[in-house]
Amino acid sequence: MDYKALPDTAFLILTALADGPRHGYGIITDAAQISGARVTLRTGTLYAALDRLSGDGLIEDDREEIVNGRLRRYYRLTPAGRERLAAETARLQARAAAAAARLKRAARVRPAPAPKPAGGPAYGGPGLARGRNQAGGQGLPGELA
Repeated sequence: MDYKALPDTAFLILTALADGPRHGYGIITDAAQISGARVTLRTGTLYAALDRLSGDGLIEDDREEIVNGRLRRYYRLTPAGRERLAAETARLQARAAAAAARLKRAARVRPAPAPKPAGGPAYGGPGLARGRNQAGGQGLPGELA
């Protein structure tokens, strides 16, 4: 089946749930760890995404418990969610492999060095034009004859 790319938030949530059920705070901390601390899910963002993923049939409630007088709801991947995460992982791996192959190919085929500009200072061009020097003699500017 051909899937549309998952948003980063959904990918991180599904990845956090891949090895077992998690509650909201557990998903937030796992997403930060998975992303190398580049992504910090905010509570509102998390629960809106959880509602969308649940509506899409990719996750479901696992269980609820009361901890310190507060309800803690756990979520888990559905079989469809596991399949969707596997498809997204394969899509990302294929893109990364294509990029790596192009970088490797580009490293083997190094472009020829750019030619030095003709007439530049190294070639006695305008920067070092021969002519009369300050002392009135022939030679490079600044030379005393």
